[in-house]
Formats: sequence, C-alpha cells, structure tokens
Amino acid sequence: QVQMVESGGGLVQAGGSLRLSCAASGRTFSSYAMGWFRQAPGKERRFVATITASGGSTYYADSVKGRFTISRDNAKNTVYLQMNSLKPEDTAVYYCAAGNYGLGYDLYDYWGQGTQVTVSS
Repeated sequence: QVQMVESGGGLVQAGGSLRLSCAASGRTFSSYAMGWFRQAPGKERRFVATITASGGSTYYADSVKGRFTISRDNAKNTVYLQMNSLKPEDTAVYYCAAGNYGLGYDLYDYWGQGTQVTVSS
C-alpha cells in the first residue's frame, strides 16, 4: 500500500514555473514507477509524465516535452514535477500515481488527492 500527498500547486502567470512534489508513505516506494497526470475541468484525466522505479527512464506527453521534468528521490520517497514555461492550457488538477511504467492511467494502482495548478494569461 502506498499513500501519496501532492503539494506545490498554485497560481502562476504564463511563462512562470512551479515545482510539484508528491510525498509517498510506505517502504515499497522505490519498487514503483511513478506518474503524473492532470485533469482540466470537463476533460478526461491525461498523462503528463512517468519515471521508472530506479529513475533511469522517463517519458513525457508531447504537450509538455521540453518544458516539464519528472524526477524522484527514493531516499525521500518523493517524486517531483518541475514545470517551466507554463501556459494557460496547463491549468488543471495534477495527480501523482504509483504503479507500472507507462502512459495509461489503468497501469497505476495508487493515486494522490491532486493539487491545483492555475496559469493565468
């Protein structure tokens, strides 16, 4: 069982940056791939980025490639999402998830409660 709590969301102007954190409980954090997803109002939850259990591989949605960076610190049971050059279309609730490496949300077994990111134009 893994429980996760996201933080770091907020209101930022277009072009700005935010760093999301997801702190996980449990001794098995380092055995899970971690992902970030987001959900805008009235839209489906969508894949943003994922990282393998070791941190050796990452993958990004085309919409965030080159602007967002996912990383993890297994000693701190934490995964991060550094978001740069933010755009109004990045506005959403961001969720972290633990599970298997990949793009589909059905690959992930555990989810955080989400943190709101709002980008003003």
